[in-house]
Amino acid sequence: MIDVHSHVLPGLDDGSQSSEESRQLLEESARQGVTHIAATPHFYAAQESFDRFLEKREKALTKVLEKREGWAETPKLFVGAEVYYFPGMGKADRLKELCYKDTDLILLEMPFAQWDDQVVRDVENIIQKQKLNVILAHIERYYEFQKKKAFWDEVFDMPVIPQMNTGAFLGKRKRLCIKLMKKYGPTLLGSDCHNPIHRAPNLAAGREVIEKKFGQGMLERIDEMSQRILTGREGIGIY
Repeated sequence: MIDVHSHVLPGLDDGSQSSEESRQLLEESARQGVTHIAATPHFYAAQESFDRFLEKREKALTKVLEKREGWAETPKLFVGAEVYYFPGMGKADRLKELCYKDTDLILLEMPFAQWDDQVVRDVENIIQKQKLNVILAHIERYYEFQKKKAFWDEVFDMPVIPQMNTGAFLGKRKRLCIKLMKKYGPTLLGSDCHNPIHRAPNLAAGREVIEKKFGQGMLERIDEMSQRILTGREGIGIY
């Protein structure tokens, strides 16, 4: 099982606030059967420079790797960023540095508002001009804002890779998640875990809902897709 979206690195955002919280998140993920987990801290261009973010992320990763030797079994780690959309990002320099490390895959958090032509053109530029592959984080969280579905459809007509949060299959967005999976097929799955209490790892529980609705075959397609797109990539940094 591969968790492509989490906030397990300490002290970077509203996710883990300490090495102890990181230990609890990682050990619980392993208990649920997660073998690989992506650490994808939030990046907000309006609040932090590229250099500062990358420096802090590296320090947090080093801290976890140093302490992990004394912990129980934990998943293998790979790192990226959850990059919040900003106008003009399609032409922004250095976006590739925010991709999952040693890949051309960027995890993009879209606006929690009605998308418009600017948003569509930026996604298009990221793909066509910057030559990056776009993973759209937790697609189920934007749908309610899209009163004009034409812009949504334009984005999904591009070769974007959808990701959904397993927690959404357990709550009020369950029907929407099922609807989206019926429409788009297998999607990458992430726990989007932030802390051990209120936003804890939940990949196993979410997958149970998917299996009941779509069958084991859907989970197998999801796992194959996750491995092919991420952890199976030659050269990707896995710790």
